[in-house]
Amino acid sequence: MAYMDVPATTKANGRTAVLLHGKNFFGAYWRETVRALTAAGFRVVVPDQIGFGKSDKPDIHYSFHQLARNTKHLLDTLGVQKAVIVGHSMGGMLATRFALMYPATTEKLVLENPIGLEDYRVGVPFQTVDQAEATERKSTEESIRKYHATYYPSGYPKAHDEWLLPLMAQTKSPDFAKVARANALTFDMIYQQPVSYEFSRVQTPTLLIIGQQDRTVVGKGLVKDPRCWLQWVSIRSWAGVPRLRSKAPSSCRWPT
Repeated sequence: MAYMDVPATTKANGRTAVLLHGKNFFGAYWRETVRALTAAGFRVVVPDQIGFGKSDKPDIHYSFHQLARNTKHLLDTLGVQKAVIVGHSMGGMLATRFALMYPATTEKLVLENPIGLEDYRVGVPFQTVDQAEATERKSTEESIRKYHATYYPSGYPKAHDEWLLPLMAQTKSPDFAKVARANALTFDMIYQQPVSYEFSRVQTPTLLIIGQQDRTVVGKGLVKDPRCWLQWVSIRSWAGVPRLRSKAPSSCRWPT
């Protein structure tokens, strides 16, 4: 399991932050966050989860429980007893699972534009891992760039290329088959292992940050009318929001 362990660049405050990356990224994209946190006195640990970045990509059943356990083992090895756990996108689901499994280790929880605020099985059609892998194997530089462009409602910034180019290069790598398989297996993990039903069990002080124009939709390409999905969101008694609901277009029909 690859990771970075970055010391404070000013007087250390004795605290550690752990940054958990999203599905379509790897630990290095936290660079500016690492700089800000280390300048504020934090020690920062940034892992590449198994299946991502520079870490191994075994053909196994992936689970948030296992990724959380791997992360806890890493912290134990580094002598970190307590940390602020920060998760972005898929990392938000992992951070939630980590906080549930290891509340004594989780000083605070920060979820930045997390996915997993809903159960994707409700609105996204099922596909097998093999079907997902077949789609992943069709990935090209153009398709990856097009997908990443959807992250930016105001236009794709050239600076994002720094994090896009390594992902695009994987399509030409001899290991691309392993990458495609791992991508399919981890998509299945996200689809099959919702954490939304357990938010009420999180006892750790939690900061939830969501961009109002965040258009990231898990499984968007599988939904006949993409407007339907993520228009229907229900969060109960979590993060200070007793109930949050958004109305779906009239064309949408939800499973009952």
